[in-house]
Amino acid sequence: MTATKVSAGPGETSADASADVREWRELLARHADLTCALDRALQAGHELGMSEYEVLERLAELPEQSAKVATIAKSVHLSQSALSRVIGRLETAGLVERHMCPEDRRAVNVRLTEEGLQRQTEARPTQRQVLAERLHAPLVKTCEPIPSVDG
Repeated sequence: MTATKVSAGPGETSADASADVREWRELLARHADLTCALDRALQAGHELGMSEYEVLERLAELPEQSAKVATIAKSVHLSQSALSRVIGRLETAGLVERHMCPEDRRAVNVRLTEEGLQRQTEARPTQRQVLAERLHAPLVKTCEPIPSVDG
C-alpha cells in the first residue's frame, strides 16, 4: 500500500492547482477512504452500514433514546429521504421503532430498541478502532468504491 498524493487534475500543471484545491481533494479522498473502511468493518462485524451506525449512535446518546426524524437528519448530515431509507432498514431489523410525535402530529419520532442499543454498543469498538487507525494516519487508499445501498 502506498500513500496517495493529491495532485493537479488533467490539463492543469502543479502550479495551476491552488493549495485550496489540493487540500479539498485530499479531504474528499480521506472522506471516501474513511467511509469505505467504516462501511466494510461495520458491515462485516455487525451487519450495519456507516449511516445506520451513526443513527443508532445519535439515538443512544440521547437520554430518551428518541428523536424526531428532522432532528436526526441534521445530526447525521443526511437528507430526509436518505434518512427515511436508513430508518426503514433499521426498523425492519428491529433496531428502531417509529412513532407519531405527540407534540406535532406531522412529525415522526424514532426510538432505539433494546436490540438497537445492544447492536450499537457492540459496534462502537469497531467504529472507534477504524477512526483511530485512519483518521490521522497518512492517507492510504485501500478500499475500492462500494455500490450504494440507497441506489
